[in-house]
Amino acid sequence: MDKRALFDQFHRMESRVSAVGEDLIDVQEKLNQLIEENTTLQIENQHLRDRIDYLTKQMEENAASIEPEMSKSRLNLQKLYEDGFHVCNVYYGSRRLDDESCVFCLDVIYGEREQRH
Repeated sequence: MDKRALFDQFHRMESRVSAVGEDLIDVQEKLNQLIEENTTLQIENQHLRDRIDYLTKQMEENAASIEPEMSKSRLNLQKLYEDGFHVCNVYYGSRRLDDESCVFCLDVIYGEREQRH
């Protein structure tokens, strides 16, 4: 192999290594962006969970004061809910796992409704 061919081969290898290095840098930047986005979404999800917990507790506290004014049908729904069943239109009839609160059910039972005439 002559010197010129060896130099050309070395130059081709150098170009390929450089291209792989550039690709690696691009992938690393995209990975960093995904990690940042994932972290942001995790924080936002935690804030939303905290907000749901707060609103659920607030609705449950308000439910105690509303209870005497509830209609018979809402009292029946409340009894089903307390027995561990969903009464919302999303999960109706299915069991509530570990008696977790369901904002949809609480809205059906204690939420304010427009009065139709």
